[in-house]
Amino acid sequence: MDGFKGKAAALLCLAVLCVGYALLGPQEGAREEAGAQTETGRVSAGAHGRQAEPHTADSKILAQPGREQISVGKYAYESLPEEGQFIYDEMLSAILSHTEKITVSTADTELMRRAYAAICSDYGGLFWVDGYVFTKYTKGEELMSLEFAPKYTMTEEERKATQAQIDGVVEEWLSGISVNDTDYDKAKYVYDLLAENTEYVQGAPDSQNIVSVFLRRQTVCQGYACAVQYLLGQLGVPSVIVSGTALGEPHAWNLIRLDGEYYYMDATWGNAGYRSQEGVETPFTDYNYMAMTTEEMMIGHIPGAEMELPECTASADNYFVREGYDIQAWEPDRIGLLLAEAWEQGRTVTLRFSDEALQGQAFRYFIEEGHAADYCSGIQEINYMEDSQWREISFCFSREG
Repeated sequence: MDGFKGKAAALLCLAVLCVGYALLGPQEGAREEAGAQTETGRVSAGAHGRQAEPHTADSKILAQPGREQISVGKYAYESLPEEGQFIYDEMLSAILSHTEKITVSTADTELMRRAYAAICSDYGGLFWVDGYVFTKYTKGEELMSLEFAPKYTMTEEERKATQAQIDGVVEEWLSGISVNDTDYDKAKYVYDLLAENTEYVQGAPDSQNIVSVFLRRQTVCQGYACAVQYLLGQLGVPSVIVSGTALGEPHAWNLIRLDGEYYYMDATWGNAGYRSQEGVETPFTDYNYMAMTTEEMMIGHIPGAEMELPECTASADNYFVREGYDIQAWEPDRIGLLLAEAWEQGRTVTLRFSDEALQGQAFRYFIEEGHAADYCSGIQEINYMEDSQWREISFCFSREG
């Protein structure tokens, strides 16, 4: 049997705007207002993957007006210095209120960029904004003010109508889970939802936000990551969007917190499939990427340096551990019962083995020697996939096969 369709396709998640920092400027302004020279620049959505341009402005807060703090406890917000949190609050307040522009309390365009990147990481549901434009007002060598203007993609009325549509879909999608369920159940539910309801399509419309997921059901890595953050937030599970690269290409995934421990989740790579010898493709959810340790995440992902990330070592909410598919010893009857259950349900089951020797022993016994038939009544052939990197064997059962 051929390998994963999704592991070939999903691994090539190319979302150019997914994490790229696109700064057009600053350019010297051509006008003067009250003797003040202006500089303007533009930052695109997801602008937190590359190094910003050098800056010379002070990082001090220029003013201390009142601001609403609604993001205390959110991961990216807490990763900022105090002055960055202040600017984050100002910018987020402007975005949520659909304000055209504000004068922020800093002279530092790099601090502004970091604060905006943190907002994008903490809030996957900001579908109506696509970056921002900034304007620096100076008089001689003295900075007078710095202006922040969000780039809105729709009017406030269109935003409200779109939000109502999204709310309806989200309510339907989350009808099968409760905020009282376990963190593991919530994470798996969201992971399965996105694998079953969303197709990876490079160049899909609105692919950098949740509109592509909930209203179009076609997206790329940024859309998946935003949707994970948004859905888990509805269920009370903390998460943040992580930007970096995967196989050398820009990519986005999530850091999530389950039962007080951090894990990484990549819903894009979870949306996979396999192809039979006859060329028939079957959807397949790859759970390797549902709750990863740092070591597992680093197999294919390299996070950017924008946020300091935790060392994730917990395994209690790993899919294979929780579902009993983590094989630590040679127990053929136990393995056989797992195969029998999957066979009766006509689904694929993936078993992860503690070492290569144990994986090889299982392969010889159940596949080469045919002992899977001892547990799977009526089976005529065994379709399988091997993954040496993860030390796994996937048994692809179908009641028609």
